[in-house]
Amino acid sequence: MPTPERQPADSPRPDRPMRADVRRNREKLLAAALTAFTSADTSVPLETVARQAGVGIGTLYRHFPTREALVEAVYAAELDAVTDSAETLLRDLPPEQALRAWMDRYAELVSAKRGMIGGSTTGWAPGRGATVSTRDRLTAAVATLLEAGARAGTLRGDVDPDDVITLLLGVFLSTTSGDRAGRTRQLLDLVADGLRPHPDSGS
Repeated sequence: MPTPERQPADSPRPDRPMRADVRRNREKLLAAALTAFTSADTSVPLETVARQAGVGIGTLYRHFPTREALVEAVYAAELDAVTDSAETLLRDLPPEQALRAWMDRYAELVSAKRGMIGGSTTGWAPGRGATVSTRDRLTAAVATLLEAGARAGTLRGDVDPDDVITLLLGVFLSTTSGDRAGRTRQLLDLVADGLRPHPDSGS
């Protein structure tokens, strides 16, 4: 009778919670990968990511069998941080400032994704390949910020949050070279200004 194949010691079983040490290794790998991919390009060896995380290359591959799997996991973690940040920003800032700060946070997410794939938009563009769930989560974050601003009278109450996401994606797609960061800030300022109530419009 064949002996069942043993699962690696640090690989979580699907029906069991992830062990604390396994979870820590995963978190260290994600942090190291984000730093490596966004400060260099996708040619950075995965061995370097493992070394910076303080784990062996075998541990990296048990968590992330391919470079693409690692990139997508890093992006997913950053997406969680961006979508969750709306409520946090509203606790610390007035709604109109919180929305503008959230736009910058979203821009950082897009910039990180570009860095992870080597800074080229040939094979990827913000929003391309994004799932409906991703778009819904981003739209929900914007809706939270807009609703808070409408209640405070500092943001328009007649704006579809999904339209705001469309505008932001347009900004990110149009700033692909040159002084990307500076140009992105200028365009995001214009979007933010358009979301403020204007006395002559009655909104």
